[in-house]
Amino acid sequence: MITVKKVEDKKGMLDFVKFPFSLYKDSKTWVPPLIGDELDTLDPEKNPAFENCEATFYLAYDKQQTIVGRIAVIVNHYEINRGVRKVRFGWLDMIDDIAVTDALLKKALDKVQELGLEYAEGPMGFSNMDKVGVQTYGYDHIGGMITWTNYPYYVTHFEKLGWVKEKGYVESSFFLKDVNFDTYKKAGDVVERRYGLSYAPIKTNKDIIPYVDEMFDLFNTSYANLSSFIPVSEKQKEYFKKKYIPFVLPEFIKFILDKEGKIICFAIVIPSFSKALQKANGKLFPFGFYHLWKARKNPKTVEFYLIGISPEYQSKGVPAMLFRDCYLLFKKKGVEQCIITPELENNLAVQKLWKNFNPTDFGRRATYKKYVNEGEL
Repeated sequence: MITVKKVEDKKGMLDFVKFPFSLYKDSKTWVPPLIGDELDTLDPEKNPAFENCEATFYLAYDKQQTIVGRIAVIVNHYEINRGVRKVRFGWLDMIDDIAVTDALLKKALDKVQELGLEYAEGPMGFSNMDKVGVQTYGYDHIGGMITWTNYPYYVTHFEKLGWVKEKGYVESSFFLKDVNFDTYKKAGDVVERRYGLSYAPIKTNKDIIPYVDEMFDLFNTSYANLSSFIPVSEKQKEYFKKKYIPFVLPEFIKFILDKEGKIICFAIVIPSFSKALQKANGKLFPFGFYHLWKARKNPKTVEFYLIGISPEYQSKGVPAMLFRDCYLLFKKKGVEQCIITPELENNLAVQKLWKNFNPTDFGRRATYKKYVNEGEL
């Protein structure tokens, strides 16, 4: 007998966040979040995503009252007001018992029915800045700081319960030794001269701050054509400054400026914190800070976290200039591998950016959906 209960207090919220730590305690690929950071993300008082969202958190219990699963059911009002008649769900984790999965997913479908909407989709967070997708391939690859990890049975449960794939994502990587640098060197030099481009002078993390708002404005513009895109709000800009800028090495963030000093291209590259987060095991104290500091100082693997190009420059070869200088920086810093974080399978424009790197796909993930009225499938 499975019972699903709404999280009502701080203890319940802590149980919600800590459940995966027991579920994945023997996993070599799961990357634990920082518990405090995860609690803040799910707190309406601290995360500005709740300006346009509401969320209900549930825990599933077996007959011994042991926690066996969790789910967050999310309503994004910005999305609904644009005519997307869905409920989101995320933070889905459960034991290998399809009855547990069914009971949790029914909470998302119940919300769809309650609001008179059409379908539920997930796993996904509040917006495009959150984690997305259940792993469908690449279970032997270590997870990342900005991705969820799951066991293969998650997909089996979705399919047996009649959920269908909605969006697909691809994860890939390349090694610096395999990059044909001459291609980017020549093209980058030409683009830089032709359009009079330059880099913002970034030497410290404080130097990044004045450019962040404009960067997110460009992010909103460059991804606006994606059907699933949720723009970053003013309050979210401030939130992400505090959440992510401390993790960024200043030389690993690139703002390309036009002649007027306007950002026309940006890239945020972060050190891979996966192994450091595994060692920290959810806690900054007593040694978590040290592991993260060490990973930040001399990264051998980095992740392309965000990249954006002004629409008017998307066909002018600007990425060649960006990648030319990223390559030189990575060589100088001793970086060996670059990970490309999840990208929509149908976002061909972004995927074309990487073609000359000859990236190798190491993982895939997907969101799944189900209509309340099955006849609409």
